[in-house]
Amino acid sequence: MYAKYKNVEIVKPGGLELKDRLVGVQRVTKVTKGGRAFGFSAIVVVGDENGVVGHGLGKSKEVATAIAKAVEDAKKNLIRIPLNNGTLPHEQKGKYGGARVYIQPASHGTGVIAGGAVRAVLESVGVHDVLSKSQGSSNPHNVVKATFDALLQLRDARTVAQQRGISVEKVFKG
Repeated sequence: MYAKYKNVEIVKPGGLELKDRLVGVQRVTKVTKGGRAFGFSAIVVVGDENGVVGHGLGKSKEVATAIAKAVEDAKKNLIRIPLNNGTLPHEQKGKYGGARVYIQPASHGTGVIAGGAVRAVLESVGVHDVLSKSQGSSNPHNVVKATFDALLQLRDARTVAQQRGISVEKVFKG
């Protein structure tokens, strides 16, 4: 799932205290010759609010079952995101399908300036101060995946220094 990203650290859910946030529930209708068959799909974001986050999709005939399946799916896709004192290391753009997301670090006390699906993902990660803008599609499935695309591209100073083979001080001072 995260094959195209270089610095992905996949995390096992054991021993973590994960909190789940429901992003959206959709009612899906299938028309058959006997009438309409209703089902539900739920998208959920889980995280420990300390840099670990995952998202999942669940489908079922009942809402509660769909949410439970989504939580189980999200726990299988946990990743670690680099944080810097409750905010992001740098600004980043992410996109998925028709959704585009821009996230930017903010100074302490700003809060999470984000809407809907982006807010759910950023709060689950544990970001306390961030500015964001969601453009294009507002489909919650694509917005969540676009936010993950942006978060997965983040790199902290230590990682950049290792990749370049230089010291952390040289990363900042040039």
